[in-house]
Amino acid sequence: MSIPLTGQTGPSDADLIAEINLLRKAKNAVILAHYYQDGKIQDLADFVGDSLDLSRKAASTNADVIVFCGVRFMAEVAKILSPDKTVVIPDMEAGCSLEDSCPADDFAAFRARHPDHISLTYINCSAAVKTHSDIIITSSNARHIIDQIPKDQPILLAPDQHLGGYLAKETGRDMVLWPGWPISATGSRRIFRSSSCMVRGAAHEWVAENSRAGAGGRRACYARSHGGTG
Repeated sequence: MSIPLTGQTGPSDADLIAEINLLRKAKNAVILAHYYQDGKIQDLADFVGDSLDLSRKAASTNADVIVFCGVRFMAEVAKILSPDKTVVIPDMEAGCSLEDSCPADDFAAFRARHPDHISLTYINCSAAVKTHSDIIITSSNARHIIDQIPKDQPILLAPDQHLGGYLAKETGRDMVLWPGWPISATGSRRIFRSSSCMVRGAAHEWVAENSRAGAGGRRACYARSHGGTG
């Protein structure tokens, strides 16, 4: 297990790993690494997985500190599930394109325009957006939740347009989808950019290209692109 330090001088890989392990013990910390992290970071982690699964596992430990190697909304989910633990993230500017596409103030105004709709919000959003939501969903439980909502209950789904479009098609439900990223405004007219996850979009292109490799290629595609709840 090593962390390459190409072009850098300083402590050896072994020294860095030893220091991390000392701090982990001293702080009674648990290290979480999302699937999207580099393999070297995953090797150091106590748990590797998708964002919700990692937060649940961390909540079940007696750790005092959660170190989340991921993006900002993932650390927020960990804090929601473990309010008494300290949650740290290496870079507070580590954002998610899907989260950024749905600012809380804009989402609150969007909800206000659809007061009779129940709001299903994909977990890949900020904690501020979650406070304006009725139900937080994941890609794995969304269909099950929608099937339990009365047919005459209007649904609003945000922020992932791709997920919303897929669920509308699969369930036959007419849904109001978050319009996307507000990029400009002229008077009362606003222009939006498509709201979706850039990483998954790139993964889908990779899958489409490499699926042509046959069954073995398809298995590799699935392993590299499957991201659970985000």
